[in-house]
Amino acid sequence: MPIIIELDVMLARRKMRSKELAERIGITEQNVSLLKSGKVKGVRFETLEKICDVLDCQPGDILIYEPEKTPED
Repeated sequence: MPIIIELDVMLARRKMRSKELAERIGITEQNVSLLKSGKVKGVRFETLEKICDVLDCQPGDILIYEPEKTPED
């Protein structure tokens, strides 16, 4: 998938655990884990907004676009 989620990097920069983030944004720790691993097909803007608010970051700090390489690349 060309969208890379670097939530784990931002959590480390903020010295915050997944459990604390989950509690502060109102989702389960399991869902935070799924987000961190990139095993989700989407994220609600409301959730993204809460994550950015708690971590004091911009969406571009945790979502990175890397185009998939094609055979001719």
